[in-house]
Parts: sequence; structure tokens; C-alpha cells
Amino acid sequence: MSARASTMRNTPLYRQLEQHLSQEIHQGRLAAGERLPSIRQLCAAHGISKATVLHALQRLENSGRIEARPRSGYYVKAELGHSDSALKSAHAPAKRPSPVNVSDLLLDIMERSAAFDLVPNTSSSVIEPGLLELNRAIGRAQRLNRSNYHQYYDRPEGLEGLRGQIAKRLQRRGCHTLSDEVCITSGCQNSLFLALMATTKAGDVVAVESPGFYGVMQLLEQLDLKVVEIPTSPTTGMHIPALAEALKQWPIKVCLVSPNFSTPSGSLMPQGHRDQLLQLAEHHDLAVIEDDIYADTALTITPDPLKAQDRQGRVILCSSLSKSLSRDVRVGWIIGGRWHKAIIKLKLISQLAGSRSVQQGVADFLASGAYDSHLKRLKKELTKQRDYLFTQLTDWPCTPRHRPEGGLAIWIELPPNINTIELYARAQHEGILITPGSLFSNNGEYTHYLRVSYAHTWNDERKNALQILGRFINESAK
Repeated sequence: MSARASTMRNTPLYRQLEQHLSQEIHQGRLAAGERLPSIRQLCAAHGISKATVLHALQRLENSGRIEARPRSGYYVKAELGHSDSALKSAHAPAKRPSPVNVSDLLLDIMERSAAFDLVPNTSSSVIEPGLLELNRAIGRAQRLNRSNYHQYYDRPEGLEGLRGQIAKRLQRRGCHTLSDEVCITSGCQNSLFLALMATTKAGDVVAVESPGFYGVMQLLEQLDLKVVEIPTSPTTGMHIPALAEALKQWPIKVCLVSPNFSTPSGSLMPQGHRDQLLQLAEHHDLAVIEDDIYADTALTITPDPLKAQDRQGRVILCSSLSKSLSRDVRVGWIIGGRWHKAIIKLKLISQLAGSRSVQQGVADFLASGAYDSHLKRLKKELTKQRDYLFTQLTDWPCTPRHRPEGGLAIWIELPPNINTIELYARAQHEGILITPGSLFSNNGEYTHYLRVSYAHTWNDERKNALQILGRFINESAK
């Protein structure tokens, strides 16, 4: 039996169908806008069940290669036209590397706990069932550790049981990850920090998404790194041709990217773009740091990470439970690839160790299936909260370019005459806190953009805040 035949035999049937259809699209046998064979036809042609076909089609839809049309079927997704201003901006060349200077406004927003809430600290007596289960699991772990464990440090890479659970979850998403390749951290920000420390030195150049996560800018500033902002489309993520051109011009050492529901746009990078990114990484000897923190907020099937395609150890995957479960439980992880040993040493120096009982509680929580049950509830709630927000935006003079299928927010383009920094000050007087678009760029761009989150339930206070904000925006647009 050939190696290819052996690989196919061990590949799940839904992945085989997914790969087959992807190849048909890539090679042009299924053209943009063309209808795919029906579910019944695919079942008959490949000898597989309806559930298997639906699983493959949902994965293709999540990756941006096809789209479902009600009562019509699945179609190869057409590229956006050149009239789309967001796509035009994605084709713009990257600006030269520059030092990073993070705005004090970000500190103000974080101090007010307003990153994902229009009305922070809104009281609620309801505790999500998943959090109750997590708290119980951590409590049990603390009660069971009755020896003198508290007098000793955990291993710097973290508790083996938790590392094993993380590895299992990544294996379900196509990663060939072992527990020994996982390092536990105190959140995704900590993971990103360790990844940057392991792959760069002061003065090095890092490519990032634009618009992109402001927390990354903070890290780059602290590490005295220079940044090249790569234009990013809300539909397809980082524009790979722009990255390729930037790599020709400047000595970029690292590319930091969020293929799955990047912030703030919620973009999902298509498979072809992921392939090209890894090819560029190999050609230019580039380290790729993958921020995968929003993957579990997927409203349908959780997409595979870029790390699943990594055969050279060039991708460092960083994630945590903070966006999908709790910001309070500071448990994250990093899969460091060829930099794993260096990351362990850096973890030992910077943090030494984490809490054994918390790690054990999280491990038990994951192993019990409680986290999977939590995610099912979360997806339903986030879908409702996202859709409600979209209904309210119909009265705003704005362009929400993209309805995200994951993440926690919508990226909104307002009329050019509206400065969202000025809007921030006006909203603050009403007790409303917003996230201006300029925070998502080091170059002072996106001044008329706004990120609005749907992470929290739309109670009366938040609905009222949204209405007031809409009124301010309409008044400013006149």
C-alpha cells in the first residue's frame, strides 16, 4: 500500500470529502458562484452518510470556501467585488516598520473593564452553568490536595493532566500534538509574550494584522520591537500578497496572525491563504505566532488551527479559556514547535509555575465534558446576541462589512467625518464605554471605525446604551 493510500485510509471520511471538494474548487472544476452537488448526490457518489456530508460542508463554509443559500444548496463562494472598500484597503501596501506607541486610551478602557461591554460591571445574579461546574471542579481539586503540595512548585510546563487534555482537544481539530509539546501559561497574552520573547530580539521587525489586536501592540512596545502592519480583510483575514511584498522589502522575523476570527473584524482565513502563509514562512525562514483564542467561539463547527498544517514546527499556537469561558481563570497554553525548549526556559524565568489546584480543576472540567456542554450553550447565546446587534445597526449610518461566524464583536465602518475618539469622550459622559477603531492600529488608522461587542446578554441597560450610542452617531453624521 502506498503512503498516500495509507494516509487516506486513516483520514476521517468527512475530511476526505472536504479535501476533495477543496481541490475541485482550487483547480477550477467548481467555479466561483457554482452550485455544489446536492447532499443526496454527495452521499451517493462517495458512499457516506448525510451527517458526514453535512460535517464536511460546514467545515468548508467555516473556512470561507463555500456558502449556504436557503432552500437552494451550497455554492462556491464568490470573491468580493472591487467596489468593497474594505477589500481595497487590504490590497494597499504595508507601511514601513515603525516603533510601537500604545495609546493611554487603551489603559483607560482596560481599567474600566470595558473591552467587551458598553456598560461595564452591569450587575447580574445569574451564574452560567459552565462556570458553576468549573468552580466546583477547582474546589474539589483544592480539597483533594491535602498534603504538603503547597510547599512545592509545579513543573514550569504545567500539570501533565491539563497538558494532556489540551493536546486531546487539539488532536480533535487536526493537530498532531502531544502533551509533552504543550506548556501551560497564565492566559493567551502571556503565551504571546513568551512566543515573541523566544523568536525575537530588540529591534526586530514583526508583521501583524491591520486592524489587529491592541494587546499585541502592547507586547511589541515592551519588547522594543518594530511593527509592519499588513492590511487585513474582514472576510479573508491578512492579505497574503501584501505580506509577501513586505517580506521582500524588510527583514521580518515573525508574523503574528489570527486565522480563526481575528479581532476586531472576526475574519476567518480561507484554506488557500493558510497554505500560502506557510509557504512564505518556509521560504523566508519566518516564525508564525498563531493567536487562536477565538476558535471556540465559532457559532457552528470549530475550525482547525493553522498549527494543524504545520509540518516544520514554524507555527507557535497560543490560546486560553478567557474568551470562551472566563477571563478570571488565567489558564492558557502555548505549543511552541521548534521553540518549545526556549519557551519552557522563559516560562521558568518569568512565571516559574502556576496553581496546581486550578490546573487540576480545569483538567477535570475539560475531561468531564462540561466544557463541551458549555460551548453548545455559548454558541446559541452568541448567535442570538450577534443577530440582535445586527438588527439594531439598521438605524445607524454605518457599514458592518461582515457578519462574523465567530469571535465576540462586529467591526463597523462609520461615515468618514465621525472620529470615534471624540465619540468615546461623549459616550463616557453617559456612562457608556466604546472601543474606538484607532486602537487597532499603530499608524493612527481606522479613526471612523468602531468595534461593538455582543459578548454580553442584551439586558435593558445595554439595549439603552446601544440606542444612545446610535443617536450620538446619527447626530455626528449630519
